[in-house]
Parts: sequence; C-alpha cells; structure tokens
Amino acid sequence: FDEGDSYAIQVLEGEGITRLDVVSYIAHGVSRLDPPYFTGGRGSAQPAGDEEDDEDEETGRRGGAPQGDPLKAFTQDLTDLARRAGIDPLNGRDKEILRTLHILQRRRKNNPIYVGDPGVGKTALVEGLALRIANGDVPEAFRDTKVFRLDMGALIAGTRYRGDFENRLKAVLAALAEQASPVLFIDEIHTVVGAGSAGRGTMDASNLLKPALQDGSLRCIGATTWEEYRQTFTSDQALARRFQKVEVTEPSAEETTQILLGLRDRYEKHHGVTYTEEAIGSAALLAERYLKDRKLPDKAIDLLDEAGAAVALRATGGTTETREVTEADLEEVLAIMAQVPPRRVKGNDKEQLRKLEEELRAQVFGQDEAIERLVSAIKVSRAGLRDPQKPVGAFLLTGPTGVGKTEVAKRLAEVLGISFLRFDMSEYMEAHTVSRLVGAPPGYVGYDRGGLLTEAVAKNPHAVLLLDEIEKAHPDIFNILLQVMDHGTLTDTNGKPTDFRHVILLMTSNVGAREMAARALGFADHGDHGEGLPLRLPKDTDADKAIERLFSPEFRNRLDARLKFNALSPQVMERIVDKFIRELSTQLAEKSVKVEITDAARKLLAEKGFDPTFGARPLGRVIEEKVKRPLTDELLFGALENGGTATVDAEGGEVAMRYAGAEDQKMLSSPGF
Repeated sequence: FDEGDSYAIQVLEGEGITRLDVVSYIAHGVSRLDPPYFTGGRGSAQPAGDEEDDEDEETGRRGGAPQGDPLKAFTQDLTDLARRAGIDPLNGRDKEILRTLHILQRRRKNNPIYVGDPGVGKTALVEGLALRIANGDVPEAFRDTKVFRLDMGALIAGTRYRGDFENRLKAVLAALAEQASPVLFIDEIHTVVGAGSAGRGTMDASNLLKPALQDGSLRCIGATTWEEYRQTFTSDQALARRFQKVEVTEPSAEETTQILLGLRDRYEKHHGVTYTEEAIGSAALLAERYLKDRKLPDKAIDLLDEAGAAVALRATGGTTETREVTEADLEEVLAIMAQVPPRRVKGNDKEQLRKLEEELRAQVFGQDEAIERLVSAIKVSRAGLRDPQKPVGAFLLTGPTGVGKTEVAKRLAEVLGISFLRFDMSEYMEAHTVSRLVGAPPGYVGYDRGGLLTEAVAKNPHAVLLLDEIEKAHPDIFNILLQVMDHGTLTDTNGKPTDFRHVILLMTSNVGAREMAARALGFADHGDHGEGLPLRLPKDTDADKAIERLFSPEFRNRLDARLKFNALSPQVMERIVDKFIRELSTQLAEKSVKVEITDAARKLLAEKGFDPTFGARPLGRVIEEKVKRPLTDELLFGALENGGTATVDAEGGEVAMRYAGAEDQKMLSSPGF
C-alpha cells in the first residue's frame, strides 16, 4: 500500500479495500463478506455477536451463543424421545436406578457418575431412567423431570474465537435453569476436562460447570469408562468430588438373557424376522464364551442383531415370509465374529477329535507316545473335564533336534483347523526384549501399540501357540508364562487382558538332548532292540536333571505334561523319505510331473540322511542335493518340460534319476508298442 503507483494497489483501492481489510484477512481469515467480528470502529473490542441485528440465528449458532433455544441446538430431550418410542426398554438394573434417584434427590453434590467397562450399559441406564420418567414409573419428586443429553460435538463445532464456546455453554446452563426439574446427561464426561480451552488457558467446560454442580442448582449425570475415569476425570479433583460414583458392573448371562427378551420385539420388527427361544437363551452364553474381548450385554446384543441381519439378507427378493433366527444361525455368525472354526462353535468336531491321533501319526513318525499324551489332554479339555480358567493344554516338548517337535505343532493346528502362532524364543534372549511380547512400559516408544504375543492371541483366540526353543528365552519370560498356564490370561502394559483359555500352548526345548544322545560306555547293543532301531541310549536321568536345572519348580509344576520325543531310527527314516517324496510329487502336480521311488533308493536315502544327533534335517539336505537339483534342469529344459514321470533309483551305492517325458509315456501306452 506504500507503493502508490502499483497497478494492484489501484485495483484494491478502487474496490474500497483498505490495508486493515488485508491484514484482517491474512491474520484472522476474516473477509469483508463475513459478519464483522469487531464493530464500533477500529480498535474497538466489542464483539459483533453482542449486536443482535448483525447476525441471524444460524450465524449466531456458528459464532457465540445461539439466538434460538440453546437446548434444541446443543442438547437432546431424552424424556421426549422416550415418549415417542425412540428408546429401547431397559430390563433389570433396578439397584443402579434406585441409587441414581437417591443421589439426584440430594441437596448438594447431587450428581451421579456411571463408571464401568465399555459395553456394560452405562448410556442405556440413563435412557432407561428417561423412559421410566416418561412412563411415570418414578417417585412423585421426579414426575416432571426432564433429562437432556449434551452434544459436546455440536457445542464445540464452529467456535472460532475466544469466548464463543463459553457463551454457548453458559446459554445452555441458563436455559436449563429455566426448566422446572432438569437433569443434564454428559456421555463420555471425561471430555469436558479441557474442552473449549485455548492453549494453556484454564477456562474449560469443567470449570464453567463447577459452580452449578457445587450448589446443587444443576443436576448432572456423567458416564465414562474406568480407564478414562482414572486417567482424565480424577486428574481434576475439584470436579471429581462434586460427583458420586455409581459402579456399573457387567451383568451375568442370566441377566443378559432378560435384557435380550426386552429388546426382542424391536429387533424382530427391524429385521423382519423372529427369534426362537433357544436363540435368545443361547445368545448370552455364546457371546460370554467366545467374545472375550468385550462385555455383556453389548456383545450379546450385537450377536443377536447381526444374526437377524444375516437371516434377513438370505431371504429371496419380494418375499413377505418372516424368517426365523435359530441357534444354528447364531453359531454361524459367531464363528465369523470371533474367528472360531464353525465346527468348534457347533460342537460337531467330535469326528475330527476321534481321528486326531491317527492324523498326527500319519504326519509325524516315531513319536507315538508323545502324540498319544498330547491328543489325550486335548480330548479331556473338549470333554469339559479341565479347569475352564486354564488353556486347553500347556506342554513342554523335549528331545533331540529334527525329530518332529515343531512339526507336531504345525500339523496339530492344520488338523484342528485353527491358527498357528510361532514365536522364536532366540529373539527374546535379553531382558529388554521381553517387553516386545506384552508391550513397552509407559514412557517408552511403542507404549500404545500393545505386545506381539498379546495382540496375536487377541486376533486369533483359538490357536496353537508354539514357543520354539524356549530354553533360549530370558528367564523373565518364564514368569510371564506362569499366569498364562495358571489363569489363562495375560495382561499387557495398557492393562488390557488377553484370553488364552482356548489356546494350546506348546513349548519346544533341546535341553537334555546332548545327555540323551550320549552313548553308554561299552559295546553297542543291537540285538535287544530289533532290526533298524538305533543304538542303546542311556536312561533319561541326565536329561531330566538338565531340565530341572533350567526350569524352575513352579514352572514345571504348571505344565500339563512333558512330552519326550525319541531319536529317530533308520526304519523311521524310510517313512520320512516317503513323506518327502509325496510332498515333492504334490508340488510338481501342477506341472503334470509324477515322482516315484524304488525300495533300493528309499533305503539308500534313509542311510545317507540318518544322523541320530540331528534327526531328519540331514535327510532334507540329502534329498535337496540328490533328487531336487537333478530334477531342476529336466523340468526347465529337458524330458519333463511338458510333464512326465521321474523315478528315483539306486545304482552302485549312489542315487540315480530316470525320466520319462509325457510324449514317451504316450508312445509306450499306444497299441503299436
């Protein structure tokens, strides 16, 4: 503006725009088209909101106090909503309702605050109170009471200048004072601490409410969770002492069933379905058993609601027939919600359990005794004979390396159709790495992320959890596992409990393997063990002592069993050769290649791959070198490029590969040959 000869300045002056207009727009975002915030000339601090003629009702609502009824703008009349049948009925909770009425009738500090876990029904309690007032089912002193729910979001939205939020809240309080018997309900009341405060200013919603709360002129009901109550609400003791705490606990399954019966008509009308008595009765039980990360009655209501939606969507278009929601429909929906195998929820996995031992023996060889004890413990748990507060089982798998300990865990999860979670304990050898499992302590990076172990089990509550090579873990991890094996739960650093009651806990260890593999003094004895069995090994006494030295008595005492895996014999190795060949043939099936093996080659591979110290791992390397590598060129450029058969044979003490391409097989099978 100092450059008078500028063309831009001439244009601005031609439009009547001054330096102050430009500065106001740059500094405050106020244009000349907006209602002027400052009136009465330059330098005046008089807000435009004080001049009623300058703003209409909508503009006043965006800025300071509304020109209309602030109760309509920033609150909702729950009693009026209840009279219009807009609130679901509340069954039970008579004790909490009576305690609320007692507090509201007090002369001073007549402000109840509901504190409880998410989903237990805190908001429903206030709505139920409003419904009772609307129906006249309250003492005479509360017949004319109105319950208003404060909309904190609407109260804050659009406030741009200092004083706008305060004006709105004061207008709401003034309007409430004009009512005959008002009660203000603030859901998530911890949000009033700091609400509307600018920077380091101390004037927030809580400080505006304190005088009215203290003298009893304003009756207020709050609701918040335990975590927010401890961390946020009680940080302002002057506010907290003006409220009387009412603990809202989780209802039992029986009480939840009564709540569902009261809501039944609403959900039937919404979805156009009917719920059977069995479905209503089992909803709370199923939700309590499988949805462990949530609370009743919320999770049971959600299950009932989603099952009704699923059945309604199955109905064919244009039909007016009312569908029926059965217990089977609830189980089907619950399997999806809880990420549980459907067979487990429906309880029809008995045939699978009956064949479990046979399936495992077909995959893992030479460990029949360990498999039998493992399957037996799982059957005991499924039969309901085990403490329901503990995991399905906690087992320590010991033995030499490469004998099938990890393989048993993988095949168990595969046969049962549940998730497989593996943690390599060699990654948790230092003390500070333990926090990765349950979460970092407060003040450290990643505190709000939770732990790897707790988060994995929370996402997959029905799983086989394998802690591989547990002896390499830091001793602090053993202490963490004590509560998992004893009480089936693990609490992370955020205070969130994780349910382990449907987890099969397997821990592998090579401790004692050196003692078990040590040969006895004197000549080796083959004759007492039958053909193909390994040399006689000493008794397990030394191995047991090694395990006792590493694991504390309290840890060993909480194990369901220690499963001892034997060293593999040459006879077992031949069966493992067949397994490797079957897996290879399955891999090549999509290339139309079939892999066969002769008896001589099977025996030769078993001999070359046999090592009582390292188990079956050397066999895998032998097959990689003698079978897979020669196959590679034939698959890419040779006889098996278009499919065929590869035969593994033995000649002169070495593995020999023979190939028959697909074209050769066609010629041999034609009538001319």
